[in-house]
Amino acid sequence: MGTVTAPAPWKQLLLTALESNAHLRHSSYFQLATIGSNGRPSNRTVVFRGFQEDSDKIQINTDCRTRKIEELKHCPFAEQREKSWFSGSLRSRLQYLGPSPGLPNLSEQPSNEVSLDPSTGPVGAFCLLVLDPHQVDYLNLKSNQRLSFTSTSSPNGEKSWTSERVNP
Repeated sequence: MGTVTAPAPWKQLLLTALESNAHLRHSSYFQLATIGSNGRPSNRTVVFRGFQEDSDKIQINTDCRTRKIEELKHCPFAEQREKSWFSGSLRSRLQYLGPSPGLPNLSEQPSNEVSLDPSTGPVGAFCLLVLDPHQVDYLNLKSNQRLSFTSTSSPNGEKSWTSERVNP
């Protein structure tokens, strides 16, 4: 018999917040911080792409040429998957055919039009990043409520969550 994991209590709070703010284009953006090769923090904005099926693992699409991928390679808790290509819009997929992100833009001219066959599979630069949270800090400024969620794993691999109300 397989291990059954209870749903993360913070997951519904996040889904409810996303749904109630869906009219705001930026409501699915969040900050992802890593530690750079120099030992200093590095922070960037990423787009929430949903949860991995039947789990509380967070998915984001990214370009594998970005600095965050190199930084996450040194983190034993990060997982990358090269799938989920077709769930993105064609415009989103075209971004992975452009110049490497984060490098200086040396051209004053707009980039040449790039075309992509919509039925073509993922390009080499595309990566689905899966984040498996073990601690979640939920802050609701409207209600002045902050909850800290922490997970633990039992010896048989079952994940459970505890929560604590903390000062905002």
